[in-house]
Amino acid sequence: MNRSQVKPTEKELEILQILWARGPVAVKDVHEAMGGEDMNGYTTILKLLQIMHEKGLVTRQKSGKLHLYKAVPSQENTRQQIIDKMIDTVFQGSAMQLVMSALGNKKSSKEELLEIKKYLEKLEGGEQ
Repeated sequence: MNRSQVKPTEKELEILQILWARGPVAVKDVHEAMGGEDMNGYTTILKLLQIMHEKGLVTRQKSGKLHLYKAVPSQENTRQQIIDKMIDTVFQGSAMQLVMSALGNKKSSKEELLEIKKYLEKLEGGEQ
């Protein structure tokens, strides 16, 4: 499978969020950010990062005694892959159904609605 098409699991996505926000970090930093022992065991996080490394979702670099992990796919690329798959599988290929569902299920602020309107106007004008 093409590494750029590897779809992260829900837990892997949670780890990627931490790596995108913080940059290269050690296992203990990911472990703490995910709630520590109360939420996730250290060895579980370590194993997940090792699996993610094998899948090509993270790189690992030695820094002294620590291994620092860094996300490989960009946050935007990962979002787009997930959205594309959701549109295809949940909304039968209809981006309109996704948007209508998203707007109908969550109260959007006036600022968000204004940004959405601006984006739609931009699309209507042929820009992207």
